[in-house]
Amino acid sequence: MAAPADAAVLVGLGSELDLPVVEQAAQEAAGHGRPLHLLHTFDWRAAFAADTVAAPRDQAEHLITRAAQLAHQTEPGLTVRGEIVESSMLPTLIRRSEVAFLLAVGDSGMAGSGQCVPAETTAVQLAARAGCPLLVVRREPPPQGPVLVGVDGSPSSHLALQWAVECAARRGARLLALRVVEYDEDTDAVADQLSEALARHTGRDNTVPTECRVVRGDPAEVLIDTSRNAQVALVAARGDEPGRAMLGAVAQSLLYHSPAPVVVVRGLAEAPLTGPDARPERDQRP
Repeated sequence: MAAPADAAVLVGLGSELDLPVVEQAAQEAAGHGRPLHLLHTFDWRAAFAADTVAAPRDQAEHLITRAAQLAHQTEPGLTVRGEIVESSMLPTLIRRSEVAFLLAVGDSGMAGSGQCVPAETTAVQLAARAGCPLLVVRREPPPQGPVLVGVDGSPSSHLALQWAVECAARRGARLLALRVVEYDEDTDAVADQLSEALARHTGRDNTVPTECRVVRGDPAEVLIDTSRNAQVALVAARGDEPGRAMLGAVAQSLLYHSPAPVVVVRGLAEAPLTGPDARPERDQRP
C-alpha cells in the first residue's frame, strides 16, 4: 500500500518521556517533505479519578503544546498539527497508521531494561499491526554511525533495503547492508547477491557510501551487536511472511534489545523481485 501524497509522520505521545520521539520524528518529516502530526489520547476515566477533572486535560494540552514547540525548534518551517483524542492509544494509532507515512513512538523503556518485555507493549503491538513503517525511538540519543539494515533475501527485506537507502541519503550517512547466513552457506555467492540487490536500489549515480557485509551466525544476535554503533537499524516485520499481526523473531529481538532506534518496515506494496534473491532464505525472518 502506498501512502497518500499528503500522508503525515504520525507521533504517538503518551507522556513527556516521549519528547525525544518528537525530535527524531520531526527530522524524518522534514527529510521526506511531510507534515508532522502529534497525537495524544485522553482517558476520561483517569481524569475523573484525579483531584480535579481539569488537571489531566490541562496536562494533555501542555504536552501537545510543548511537543509542537520542540518540533518547530528542531525543524523550523515544518508543518505541525497537534491533536488530543478521547480514546485508547493502541487502537487509535493502529487505525491512524493506515493513512500515515510513518508512525513514531517511544520504546516504553524496553532498551536496556534487561527484563522480559510483555507482548502487549505498545511498540511491540504496533510493530506487528501498524499499516505503515514504525519508528521506535530510544530515550538515549544514538551514535552518529551508519544506517544499518538487515536483509535476508525475502521481498519484505528488500522493501526494508529500499527504505534504508533513502534513509541514508537523507541523513548523509553510510549504509551498512547486513546479511546473516547459515554456517554451510557460500558467503561469496550471497555477498554477490546482496551487492546486486543494493545496486538495484541505489542506481548508478548514487552518492550514498555503502557496505555489504555477510556474516555467519544467529541473525538476531549479529544484528543487535552491529546496531550498537548504528544511528538507526531497519528490518522487515517478518521476512517471507509479512502478514498483519505477525512479527518475526529478529524484528522482536531488535525492538527489545537494540540500543539504536529501530524502523520496522511494513505496510508497503511489494515490488516484483527476480533473480537469486527472489527465494527467501531459511530461518532468517526479520
